[in-house]
Amino acid sequence: VLVNYLYSIYNAILVYMGDSSCTMKLYFEASSMIILFVKLGRYIDKKNKERAVDSIKNLVMITPKNGTILKNGKEVVVTINEINKGDTVITKPGEKISVDGTIIKGTTHTDESFITGESKPITKKIGDKVIAGSINYDGYIEYTAERIGKDSSISNIVNMVMEATSTKTKIQRLADKISGYFVPTIFVIAILSLILNLVVTKETANAFVAFVSVLVVACPCALGLATPLAMVVSIGTCSKKGILIKSSETLESLHKVDTIVLDKTGTITQGKLTVVDGKFSKENFEILQSLESKSNHPIAKSICSNIKNSYEVKEFEEVPGMGIKGIINNTLYFAGNSKFVNSQKLDNQFKKQEEEYSKKGYSIVYLFTKENVIAIVGLSDNIKPNMKKIISELYDMKMKVVMLTGDNNETAKMIADELNIKEVISNVSPKEKLEKNNTCLMIGDGINDSPALKAALVGVSVANGTDISADSANIVLLNENMETLCNLIKIGNKTVKIIKQNLFWALFYNICMIPLATGLLPIHLNPMIASLAMTLSSLTVVLNSLRLKK
Repeated sequence: VLVNYLYSIYNAILVYMGDSSCTMKLYFEASSMIILFVKLGRYIDKKNKERAVDSIKNLVMITPKNGTILKNGKEVVVTINEINKGDTVITKPGEKISVDGTIIKGTTHTDESFITGESKPITKKIGDKVIAGSINYDGYIEYTAERIGKDSSISNIVNMVMEATSTKTKIQRLADKISGYFVPTIFVIAILSLILNLVVTKETANAFVAFVSVLVVACPCALGLATPLAMVVSIGTCSKKGILIKSSETLESLHKVDTIVLDKTGTITQGKLTVVDGKFSKENFEILQSLESKSNHPIAKSICSNIKNSYEVKEFEEVPGMGIKGIINNTLYFAGNSKFVNSQKLDNQFKKQEEEYSKKGYSIVYLFTKENVIAIVGLSDNIKPNMKKIISELYDMKMKVVMLTGDNNETAKMIADELNIKEVISNVSPKEKLEKNNTCLMIGDGINDSPALKAALVGVSVANGTDISADSANIVLLNENMETLCNLIKIGNKTVKIIKQNLFWALFYNICMIPLATGLLPIHLNPMIASLAMTLSSLTVVLNSLRLKK
């Protein structure tokens, strides 16, 4: 730009002094166009730089600010920092567990989905461990504080996220490597053109025209636009399809992916329990729904999700770790697990169904009276629509598909067989997920998936996943349609293909035009024509990149 501008000023002075022949040697517009295209390339590149994501803050906010401890036989509310190892901590129904510990009194159900990724409530009794940040649903418990601060489960996940972030490989752009050699080479060619023209033609004006023409025609505008413009078009296309791309580097990484790792709950399945089987009459199910409508338990909410007719419930009561009971039409009804049934010493006519449901991984709820068991309901987490078709399409794309879950092997294998997934890894912790997925595309929705999402070559968070999983991922699917996953991979592959085409045409153009610009061949290029050729080169790259909008 500088050489072209100074050469034009020199000729402008000659025109001002009366040499009208120099009017055809003014190339100020070439300098302006060069600056415009370079600035445009840099602007697009800047807009697509990865933004820093603070996922640690969301993790820290999971634990409550205060907790209740027993001190000299009295309940005392203290801050989390004031709880010491060995203190007896109290958590009531609806409250969060303050610190990691072991239950010494009471039973309850807890929601640990933020760390396990699984939607089922977990029964907790004396001797069981509780995790800081998990929700106590329905029972009063006392537990001994054990792991506090940096030793807690949450802190361990924070450390894994930080480690995965710091060790993640950054993809270097091919264009950067080419430019590193291209720019100095062009300067050498321009200087050689100047010298050879002085030697061969012995005309200073022609030598300088050749020098400027080489610099203008070889301006790496197209090379600078090749990658960022393709990226911005792809990212815009992805947005329209419900895919949020956080960085342009992610799109470049997608073509390297050969393994798709899917977390089960919330990714393959909907993450919500629904009634899938049972032995009951319409009236008995309505009684069960009426009874469960008084409870805040997640299983109860699943049973009541489509309640139509309800009965009045009197003397409702929750029995921690067992179930609920209440009077309907002057009859005392009970609803709960098999342990609740056994506590009433009833003959369980649905024992065979219970064993069958257990093998399938269902959650089980009984409805019974003091005299007999009258109904059994099996609940399961449904597979998302079209998942079988999506898995089949991934295999057609020559991808290796792996299902990852914290569930038991029996439940995991049942879902994998239904979807024809050939490889299953079950009973895995967050740390194991991190170790297994650092060279592939990982899809998850829970906080427990965050380290793995950070460590994977490409991390994808599904719609309605936790904030922390969305922060940790490179890509967020903004809708429930998992078919966007296949679109994502196709767009990623096409983007890299377009970038390679852009780079090829940019370099091919230079290979053809630079010899003409040297002024040593019968056909010559002056800076004006060189500027037009440079603009057309950039336009070719732009139009090729716009193909990604389809």
